[in-house]
Order: sequence, then C-alpha cells, then structure tokens
Amino acid sequence: MSVKINYSNNKTGKSSLNQVLFVNEKFNINGLQKHLNKSEFSYIKDILKKNDLKKNLLTFELNSKKEIVLVSIKNNLKNSDIENLGAELFVRINNVKKNEYIINSDSISSKNVNFLGFLLHGLKLKSYEFKKYKTKKETKTLSIIIVGTKNKPSAQSQLKFKALEEGTFYARDLVSEPGNILHPDEYAKRLASLRKDGLKINIYDKNKLKKLGMHALLGVGQGSVRGSYLVTMEWNGAKKKSRPLAFVGKGVCFDTGGYSLKPAKFMEDMTYDMAGSAAVVGLMKNLAIRKAKINAVGVVGLVENMVSGNAQRPGDIVKSYSGKTIEILNTDAEGRLVLADALTFTEKKFKPKFIIDLATLTGAIIVCLGSEYAGLFSNDDNLSNQIFNAGENIQEKVWRMPLHKNYDKLMNSKNADVQNINYVGGAGSTTAAQFLQRFIINKTPWAHLDIAGMAFSKYGGALNSGGATGFGVRLLNQLVEENYE
Repeated sequence: MSVKINYSNNKTGKSSLNQVLFVNEKFNINGLQKHLNKSEFSYIKDILKKNDLKKNLLTFELNSKKEIVLVSIKNNLKNSDIENLGAELFVRINNVKKNEYIINSDSISSKNVNFLGFLLHGLKLKSYEFKKYKTKKETKTLSIIIVGTKNKPSAQSQLKFKALEEGTFYARDLVSEPGNILHPDEYAKRLASLRKDGLKINIYDKNKLKKLGMHALLGVGQGSVRGSYLVTMEWNGAKKKSRPLAFVGKGVCFDTGGYSLKPAKFMEDMTYDMAGSAAVVGLMKNLAIRKAKINAVGVVGLVENMVSGNAQRPGDIVKSYSGKTIEILNTDAEGRLVLADALTFTEKKFKPKFIIDLATLTGAIIVCLGSEYAGLFSNDDNLSNQIFNAGENIQEKVWRMPLHKNYDKLMNSKNADVQNINYVGGAGSTTAAQFLQRFIINKTPWAHLDIAGMAFSKYGGALNSGGATGFGVRLLNQLVEENYE
C-alpha cells in the first residue's frame, strides 16, 4: 500500500470523515469535545468504561462510513517509542477498507515538539512493501490528511524525515531486487544515477581495479560473467574542506559460496549479501537530500561470487591493494576480501576522520546475537561508544564484540601474510573482524558492523513488515546528527 500524507490549512473541528485523535495514557477524552459531536462523545465515553485501557490504540466504529481511532500518548515516550506507535497505527488502519483518515494535530498533548513527525515517520517506514514483480498490482492508497494549527513538524523536520525515508527505502529496494536483475553491472549504473541528488560518483571498473592492484576484490568476482566494481560516492556539505566521514559497504550481489559451495537452503537468500553496500548507498542518498552539513564518502565493492572454470579456487593466493598477500582457504569467506581492498583504498585516498564498514559477513554473528543486535568491532573506544549510543536512540542496536591480538594467530597463513578463514574453529565473527583490521594501515579510527542478522527479516519488525530492513541507514544518520553536525 502507498501512503500519501497531506498537510491541510483547515482549522480543527468536527469532521464526518475517519479521524485519528490523541489522548493521555488514561484515555481521558474530555479535551476532545470540540472534535466530536455530542452523540459521538457520549458513545465513546460509555464504551471506554468497559474497555482495556492498557492498549496503545482503541478503535470505535461509529457507523459504516466513520471510525475514530484514539491513540494513547503515554508519559516519557522516547522518539523511537513514538515511531513504533506510528507503525502500530499503520497496521491498524491498513487492516480496514477505509482509505482516508484525518489526523488532528490539535489533539496532541506531548512535551515532544516533534511528536507528529516521529509518528508519521514510523507509519511511513512500516508501510514499505516490495511488490515490483507482482503481476497483479494493488492500487490502494492510504490518504492521511493532517489538520489543525498546532504541533505540525517544521519544514526542516519534514525534509529530514523525508530524506531518511527515501534513503531507507532505496536501501530496501536494492536488497529486495533479485540477483538476475541487480547484478554488479546494473548496480553500478544505478549508483551513477545518484549524481542527480548531488553526489559525486566515481566508478572503477575491472580494468581500473587491475591497475590499482585490487586483486582481493577482483578474485571474488572473477568467476562471474558480470563485471566487478568499486564505486565511490562523495558528499561535500561542509563549508570548510574538512576530512570526510567514511562508510564502506560489502556489495556481493549474489553469493553461491564459489567452489566452497553453499547448501541450497542457505543460497536462496544470498541476494541480500549486498545489504552492507545498500545501507551505505541509502545513507549517502539521505545525506545529499537533506543537505547534511558534513563531508562524507561512501565506498562500495560490487561483485558476484559464482562458480565457473575461471572462478577463484581454495588454495589460491592473491595480492591485496595494501600489498599484503592473502591465502584463500575458503571461497565462501569472500566478503572480507572485497572489504580488505575497499578499506585500504578508502583510508589511503580520502584520509577520513573514521571508517565504518557494514557487511552481512558471518553466520556466526547470528548464532551469537540473533536478530536483535548487529555485531560491533572497533579499534576506537570513542567511535564505538558513539555508534552504540546512536543505536540505542534509534533502536537499530549494536553490541560490541572483542578484538585482540591473540586472535591474529588464527588468521596467520603459512604460505602468505594472512589466510581468509580460521580453520581451527570458533570465534568466527571476531576472526573475520580481526582479518579486516589488518587492512587499516594507518591506525584510522575504524568500526566494523556485522549486520548478517539484521539486514533481512522473514517475520517483520517494529518498523518493517518483513523482507529487507534497510538496517544501518538510520543508525549512521543518527550517529552523524548526534556527533558530527
């Protein structure tokens, strides 16, 4: 379902249309008399005496054409609580046949001046669906009209919410696309189109990558008939030429595992193995749309890990962009190879304040943290704390995991500088992060987010209805807003 929100200049008053009104946590409706006629007010007041007032929403069918939805505003709601309330409201009004609702902003009594903005933001995020390839198109549009003279979000706030929604939805769209459509060639073309948003886009194809010496990234993609790419997206929103914030994403558009072939039941979901890159793209789009007052760069490595006569073999040794050699013991540990070249390139070319990479990197992080937290690994306590706090505030949560020099011995190779997997067993996510840390050459503050358990939800979450979540876009935007703008 599509959602259309319009702000009306009409003053508040009694309406013959479906209405959403707001009350306190005790469902006291005395302040709503000016929004309801006498019979409606009496009817609702009588029903409330017999109802469960522990709920967040109560619905009253007044007749076949009109319903009233009462939304309870509890005390001390966080912004994320308000967003969840908006999502709950969407689920409620989406399950009925009515297509138009009036939200009366004058009935809102909250200390949060942006209550309505967060509510609508949660509602919009929950409304997302990916039905591009359904032959039977659903034409239903939910129209929401905001009336009243108070509590409306400012134009600046509306722009910020709109940018964040567009960035998140763009990331979700990318993750939702099937591998036969969003292969590396098509992905690179789509990123080129983001120039219209004000981003500076540079695309490094296979020939340029060979000249640069990115053989770790190229090795992953060499078995595919599709190209391999590194794409940079730059946003320069600061007045002074300050060092940028850098975000790096794994973009494995489809992952068979290569010769270390995945079982079929694990392979079918591997269209979302590029979710780390999608989060970086969505973030950069968001920053450009809202004209964030920072300098930032997004870097994504785009490859396809396939099986062919030209595919990388277990036992191969490749030379990375950093100059370090890597022994490939398992071709399904491919994401770290893409990131190894991307991380060193980002650090060397852009000299950023920090680097944060995102990747659906290991199944081990799902064993450890499930689908509640992303794994956070970092060489910098301050950056780690900033990411953790942003995650708590926006409810895209992360949990810090250990890095330690003692894990290095598990990744040391007898035949090269490093091997790409720990065959001793255990600490799968940590040893993967330990591998990545070796390609941060100049001690730049760095954090790695393993989002394997967060990028895709088969059952849906608070702000998504199942499928691609866009995890990371809102988290990193919050990090930027809280600490760097």
